[in-house]
Amino acid sequence: MRKRVAFSVLLAAALSAAAPAGAQSLLEYVGECVPFARAASGIQIYGDAWTWWGQADGRYQRGNVPRIGAVLAFSKSARLPLGHVAVVSRIVEKRVLMITHANWSRLNGERGHAEQDVTLFDVSERGDWSLVKVWYRDRNGLGSSIYPAHGFIYGTPDRNAPATLRKARPSAELTARQPDYVGSLIDAYAAR
Repeated sequence: MRKRVAFSVLLAAALSAAAPAGAQSLLEYVGECVPFARAASGIQIYGDAWTWWGQADGRYQRGNVPRIGAVLAFSKSARLPLGHVAVVSRIVEKRVLMITHANWSRLNGERGHAEQDVTLFDVSERGDWSLVKVWYRDRNGLGSSIYPAHGFIYGTPDRNAPATLRKARPSAELTARQPDYVGSLIDAYAAR
């Protein structure tokens, strides 16, 4: 019994340490995408979302191939003046992912909420994730907007990174136990 109580206390402490400030669980978070992505991915970058790609240079490995736990850095655009960051939670197929992120859709009329295992569809001509569509709760499907993205920031330190930079550890709450793969594929390919 004592071990079970000690484990419960440690688990609660770990979850609250991994969750952004003010949330007991990653999925209870309400706020901006940046602190959420940092907590969900373990990647220690600060500042506006559009600056993450440049800040990762020389610190974390980057690329255009999705990996679970990687952060997709959206570019600054007219629709996203501060950019956006989202964490890859599942790879469904070559051009369909699930992401976990915050501050995208409205929930009860309010932005900022965390969303788990949201469909992300690569609509770029080259299949390099430079243009994407994102599931939007208000439409109950993929939004009609196409967003430019820089690429993926991996939690692995770059070879030029300071020796103190450690490999990032994504949150255990990054994905659900039973994500809706079929729904994700329907969302992506019905929106073509």
